[in-house]
This record gives sequence, C-alpha cells and structure tokens, in this order.
Amino acid sequence: MTSTTTAAAERLSATTLLRFATAGSVDDGKSTLVGRLLHDSKSVLADQLEAVEHASRSRGQEAPDLALLTDGLRAEREQGITIDVAYRYFATARRRFILADTPGHVQYTRNMVTGASTAELTVILVDARNGVVEQTRRHAAIAALLRVPHVVLAVNKMDLVGYEEPVFARIAEEFTAYASELGVPEITAIPISALAGDNVVEPSAHMDWYGGPTVLEHLETVPVSHDLTSCHARLPVQYVIRPQTAEHPDYRGYAGQIAAGTFRVGQEVTVLPSGRTSRISGIDLLGEPVDVAWTPQSVTLLLEDDIDISRGDLIVPQGDAPATTQDVEATVCHVADQPLSVGQRVLLKHTTRTVKAIVKEIPSRLTLDDLSQHAAPGQLVANDIGTVKVRTAEPLALDAYADSRRTGSFLLIDPADGTTLAAGMAGESFATGKTAAAVVDDEGWDF
Repeated sequence: MTSTTTAAAERLSATTLLRFATAGSVDDGKSTLVGRLLHDSKSVLADQLEAVEHASRSRGQEAPDLALLTDGLRAEREQGITIDVAYRYFATARRRFILADTPGHVQYTRNMVTGASTAELTVILVDARNGVVEQTRRHAAIAALLRVPHVVLAVNKMDLVGYEEPVFARIAEEFTAYASELGVPEITAIPISALAGDNVVEPSAHMDWYGGPTVLEHLETVPVSHDLTSCHARLPVQYVIRPQTAEHPDYRGYAGQIAAGTFRVGQEVTVLPSGRTSRISGIDLLGEPVDVAWTPQSVTLLLEDDIDISRGDLIVPQGDAPATTQDVEATVCHVADQPLSVGQRVLLKHTTRTVKAIVKEIPSRLTLDDLSQHAAPGQLVANDIGTVKVRTAEPLALDAYADSRRTGSFLLIDPADGTTLAAGMAGESFATGKTAAAVVDDEGWDF
C-alpha cells in the first residue's frame, strides 16, 4: 500500500468514528436507551445478553432489563441508578462509536463533565411526563460550556403520555430556546420510548406524526468534522529520543501525540516556551519515515537544529504560536471532594507539562439552572463551575478552549496527594462578575 493510499485510508477511518455521551435526570432512562441501542443494533454478545436476562429474572423481572448492559457496578444495580461513567464501544455498517453513559444525579455532575469532555455529540434525555427540569438545564449548560457541537434532545417515555405530539412539541420548543441561548450550535429533538424501542433504532409505529430520524440514524449520519488541515498544529513533547547507538549516533527525536493539525517535512516550527525556531528535517511514524503526519497520530519529529527541548515543550508552526503566559484565566469544573480556595497551591497539568501554580482569584461561581453568577465565592466545592485566575511558576502556551479543546484544557492537581481538583478551559466561556482582590502568598509560591 502506498503512502498516499495509507493516508487516504486513515483519513476515511477518522471520519467514521463518533464519540458521544448520554446525560439527563435520574430515572429518565439513559442506561435503558444505551442498552436498547446496543441490543437492537446487534452489538451485544450472546453471553452478555444471557447474563442480563439472568440478573433480570433474579430481580423478579420478566423481560430483560437492558439498563444492566451499562450499569455494571453492584451499587448501580442495587439502587437502579448510574454512578460512574460507563464507556461502551460498538459499530454499525456506517460508523464506529465510543459512547459514555453518564450519571444523572446532581452529586455526580462532575462525572458528566468527564464523559462529555471528549464528546462530539451529547444525547440529553427528558422524561416526557416531567419535561425540562433543573438537571436538564444543567446538562445543556455543561454541553455548551464544553463546546459539544451537536446536542440531541431525546424525549423519552412517550408511551407513558400516549405518544401525544403536543407533549413532545412543548418540551422540544422549551429546550431548544434554552440551549440556543447558551450557544449550542445544533439541536435535534427526537421523541422515543427506550423501553419499547420506539424511534431508537427502528421507526415508531405509534408516532406517525414524527418524520425525523431515529436516534441511531441520526448518530450514523450527523456530520462530524475531522478537518485535519485547518486546525492550529500542536505537538506536546512527551519524550526525547536519544539512542546514541552505533547505528544512530546522532539521532535526536522529539516524540509525542499530535494534539491538533498537521506537520510536514520542511516546515518551519517554533518551540515553546523558549521561542527557538528550526525546520522539520524528518518525521518518523511507527518506525518508518513519512512526509506528513496529523492528529491524533503519535510521531517523532526530527529538527535541523540542536535545540534544548524537553518533555512539556510545545512544537508549533512558525507564525502560528499561542501566546505564552503565567497568568491563566479559565472556567473550571471542580471535581474533587475537597474545595478549591483562593490562595491554594496547586499543580497545573497542560498536555505533557506540569507546573506549580497558585489560585490567585475565584471571580465567580456559575449557577447552572439560571446561568446567574455568584461573585467572589472564595472557593469552589464538588460539582461547582466557576471562573478562576491562576498564576503559574513557568510560562505556559495555552490556546483558548474555544479554538482547541485539547490544547486549551488543563487540570488542577493537589500537590500533596496527586488528586485531580478541577478541569479547566482556558479563556472566557461565560461572562464573569466582579473579581476578588488579588492574593499574595507568603509561603514561597508567589510567582
């Protein structure tokens, strides 16, 4: 196979993968929908289905509880809820899927953030009997905050409201108005019954008034952009390769996974944060030289000049470099049980680089149900979303999260035990309120 044919095949493969997440309130039927998708698309192995049928019979249920295909933890099965993010991989003739089934409880909002952080589509379920509730608005706001480009509103349990079109239309109109206000670019509403299978994989015979796609049909056909040439090219260096053997006495390569964009042999590049420049003299992919490489390939770049480059540095095209800064303003989703407070010392992990940092300000905390801002809260606790200002010990090269979800995101980590405290998105995602006074640290971390 020629390099051109290989490149075309890999590009085609990239366009046929969809990452999506499910979200919604407790008992809206997320796990049942996922189970129905897997079952009706023939993506369940015989022994898996047999185990679900056995577990269902032991609980006194006549029909198999398809939610058990994703709710694998004992506590989830006992309580009938989803607690952790469950990842499932399946495929149809038209597309491959990576699915994240996320919890609905308010206390597990942070898990929804985890599942949706890499999703290109989010399915938000609503119980047709209850309509849009606070948790529905919360999940819509998180999808908008994480820049998920496609949102599906699945109005579930239509069988319990007599499959009535006015019920669906009212819920769809309310949700669409709210999500559009948040800036969600595309919203598709689908009436379903996950339990009965209506409009999940097969069209419903009970809702002839609906002429749109089923859930699976939409997942198979929704356009997913994998434009590998228009992105800002970024390669976080993970490892410097110096074999220093008789065969390769002068080999010096910079290995890592391309986070965005495309690199070519002969391209002029800049290394950040030093700002030194050079030219790509070679690209190694799986031990073989290639002329071009793109995200998400793991490659080794060779440069014409010997430059002091180490893990955590960022290689970018010359003239297309993000600004380096020690003052990071971002929106963060707090995921730890312990709070994040003004003046707290943390570690900031951005791609392959980890630096010391101080939380200088927490200007506001976002109330997701009505999008109001609570000014200067002083700290963020579990499941809070707020704006922070962080001062780092060393310069960082961050893109705005709106431009790059990969190189515009970071983690805040507790330096004492390595616990992840918050997931951050650089730049302004929501309007901020009044800022708090700057904090001066007197314990040696004042940068």
